[in-house]
Amino acid sequence: MHWDKNLDEGYIKYQCNWIEASSISRDEIKELNRWREKLYQLNLIGQYDNGIGFDNISIRDGENISLPAEISSTQHTQPAHFIISGTTTGGIAHLIEKHYTKVIDFDWEKNSVTCVGLIKASSEALTHAAVYVANPQVNAVIHVHHRQLWQQLINRVGTSKKNCAYGTPEMAKEIIRLCQENLVKEQKIIIMSGHEEGIITFGNNLDEAGNIILKYYNQL
Repeated sequence: MHWDKNLDEGYIKYQCNWIEASSISRDEIKELNRWREKLYQLNLIGQYDNGIGFDNISIRDGENISLPAEISSTQHTQPAHFIISGTTTGGIAHLIEKHYTKVIDFDWEKNSVTCVGLIKASSEALTHAAVYVANPQVNAVIHVHHRQLWQQLINRVGTSKKNCAYGTPEMAKEIIRLCQENLVKEQKIIIMSGHEEGIITFGNNLDEAGNIILKYYNQL
């Protein structure tokens, strides 16, 4: 087991309780990779010139996970487990099992997640968790970056408050608030005002979440 702490936005400490173990099968990531590669080819997922990768894709996971005794003895109250692309994978064209991880627990106030896999979850996992908690019917979440699309859609679709930094407890709570709005429920897209270029779509499955972002992208 490993603990990783990173500074986020200069003041929030994100904690990843990482249980390093093989937990992802090839079948589980087939649809994830199909959509991720489409978005990667459009540069909606990728890596900046400075080497920093951007964006994640996830699906809800209903499977029970066998945990080590020291973890399984604790009480987990969050109603969502999900598979998400791991930290620093944005620049990789084709992901395999080791590039995904299963988030099995999270804590808004402590800004922490617990994941099982061969790679750690990034702080972005908290925002995905917020969408799943707020929307029991949602089974897929996609986070992309696109400056022009972000500029066109900001305040035209559901938009987070500007003072909420991505990957923080404040953003998670803001996402949950937005997901209660009828417009967001209908459109299934959120612009992150305080996270430049950041856009989230979600749906009952990956096809719905993916086609929503493609619909807006194709209108550019």
